[in-house]
Amino acid sequence: MPSTNFHFEVLREDIHTRARRGRFTTPHGLVETPAFMPVGTLGTVKGVDPGRLRETGAQMILANTYHLALRPGEATVAALGGLHEFMGWDGPILTDSGGFQVFSLADRMTFDETGVKFRSHIDGASVELTPERSIAIQEQLGSDVAMVFDHVVALPNERAIVADAMRRSLRWAERCQAAATRADQAQFAIVQGGLDPELRAESAERLVALDFVGYAIGGLSVGEPPPEMYAALDVTTPLLPRNKPRYLMGVGRPIDLLEGMARGVDLFDCVMPTRNGRNALAFTDAGPIRLRNQQFAQDREPLDPACPCLACRHSRGYLRHLFQANEMLGPMLVSHHNLTYYQRLAAEARQAIGENRLSTYLSERRRQWETASEPLPDTNCRSEK
Repeated sequence: MPSTNFHFEVLREDIHTRARRGRFTTPHGLVETPAFMPVGTLGTVKGVDPGRLRETGAQMILANTYHLALRPGEATVAALGGLHEFMGWDGPILTDSGGFQVFSLADRMTFDETGVKFRSHIDGASVELTPERSIAIQEQLGSDVAMVFDHVVALPNERAIVADAMRRSLRWAERCQAAATRADQAQFAIVQGGLDPELRAESAERLVALDFVGYAIGGLSVGEPPPEMYAALDVTTPLLPRNKPRYLMGVGRPIDLLEGMARGVDLFDCVMPTRNGRNALAFTDAGPIRLRNQQFAQDREPLDPACPCLACRHSRGYLRHLFQANEMLGPMLVSHHNLTYYQRLAAEARQAIGENRLSTYLSERRRQWETASEPLPDTNCRSEK
């Protein structure tokens, strides 16, 4: 069923890179792109209530089909007014299809052309997830954007395995499209093909012919080095429609966001801001700050004097004390800071694109992070249980 009330407009294209500034219209509001989507796997961005989440500058968030279907169940979410009312967020929501989570359960999963069977990580119960079932769950959740159900494999891998999974994902994408019944919910396809340029091109070409509302680049950040991920983006994004949003799934190191933007990506998600926030790591332009380090015990400075977040109203010494004392306020404050940092980064990138200086902005940030005393975390993550 064709989706209504969705529109993507490219407002400006950077002349030195493939970056573009755009505007994605959804039934629950506008998203200025490039944009970072905080992850609310179970209908909550961990430690941050919807009001505080808005304060960070977040426009659109992500929730997860697999986790919500297991607990509390899509019927319960629907009975409580759908995902927006359920979690108290009135902005756009994108739901992942569950494909990546099934991939993470490889040791308890079997698949065939029909779909996937696995054991619940909660109680061990047998669960079956098919393209049709994934879409039915997402329609009951009532998200603005539903992702098609795909087959994800680890990288590096044998070409035959990657090709088989990619072509199965194509067939499943067609089934997802045929299963749609809500005109107020858009579907995004997912380009697969691992690190193989020919497989990526085949996937993109066949999915573009199906005319989805948007296109994601999937199957990355699953074990490959960042340069190989960037090379896959260099191949893939030029093959996607200019007038459709592009979403790089599960990638969220600050440097990876900017590198992705330079290659024409519009949307990103990752749990890194909150997961690291809960573990006393704060992101800054000068590099990460690990607050458990003794050097911050009597540090009177805020994490960033220019940051408007809740954490930056306090000293680094106080924040460190909260973690040392196992006070729940510490993870909440630093999560708020990290989410604010990511949204500020995206806003600065949008401005830089509008002024044709994203390449300069990227070079400055890359230099700062490469010379920082603490390196950026090297792991991207999809969902939080």
